[in-house]
Amino acid sequence: MIFFYLFIIAGIGLLLYMYIEAHRNRVIHDSIKIDKLPKSFENLKIFFISDVHKRVISEKIIQESEKADLVVIGGDLVEKGVSMKKVEDNIKRLSAIGPVYFVWGNNDYDVDTKQLASTIANEGATILDNANFSIKRNDDVIDLVGVNDTSLGFASLEDALKECESSCRILISHNPDISKRISSADNIQLVLTGHTHGGQIRIGPLGIAKRGGWYHELTHILLVSNGYGATHLPLRLCAPSQTHLITLTR
Repeated sequence: MIFFYLFIIAGIGLLLYMYIEAHRNRVIHDSIKIDKLPKSFENLKIFFISDVHKRVISEKIIQESEKADLVVIGGDLVEKGVSMKKVEDNIKRLSAIGPVYFVWGNNDYDVDTKQLASTIANEGATILDNANFSIKRNDDVIDLVGVNDTSLGFASLEDALKECESSCRILISHNPDISKRISSADNIQLVLTGHTHGGQIRIGPLGIAKRGGWYHELTHILLVSNGYGATHLPLRLCAPSQTHLITLTR
């Protein structure tokens, strides 16, 4: 009988730990070397957050990332049942860090997309829906390239790359599968993604989806973020909640 009670206590302890892992407010600091980064953009800081889902973004994260030059939301800002008031509040908090850019994730289509797009735009954020945005400093330019979610058939890398002004391009897409579509001719150096939640619940090397982390591909560097929120069960194991403050160097 004592072993039964120990088993129950261990199970409750594990669930509590998994709940804590799913609600952490961590900012991972990384420095990434980009060979084609123009001189004017040395030490550019990007705050990247994906898969917010039902969470309210913590002030702790805002304070730690207050010096970022721009904010990128890598999709799944919402899911079914999330109110537009929560979207407004989260965008306002992120806007305190810097100008906000958003790409669509698969769960963002669980709500009224016109209402979501209107809410995001009304809070001053820029939606990159298979589109790009050129950022200029002095005589230098880099391009933010946003590609819609690949799993729903809405992605068009070709459209997103149209009218790019530079040979230094940072691509944002919710699903890391976009990485397979990139060629050297696209001049994409950095790709920021989420979607997998790092597997959300992993047992050692085993997980139901791609592990979070940095990957050095043939033509670019790929980030797969564990994401900030969780879907279905608010539990994580060996794939803790995270956001990222990325400093670009030459």
